[in-house]
Amino acid sequence: MGVTRLKRKDRRNKTVSRLEVQFLKLATNLEPGSRSKESAKSQIAKNNAVLAQLAK
Repeated sequence: MGVTRLKRKDRRNKTVSRLEVQFLKLATNLEPGSRSKESAKSQIAKNNAVLAQLAK
């Protein structure tokens, strides 16, 4: 069976939904004291450390 090309609308939906999932993965905020503690190696933790250092 040949590969069918998606219509423009469907291509856009595919791209948008992929980007939304990516955004939601990045935007998950961890509350303090939650069971899923943020690792010290995560980029958010590194950024916070740098910002705290600059604020001094």
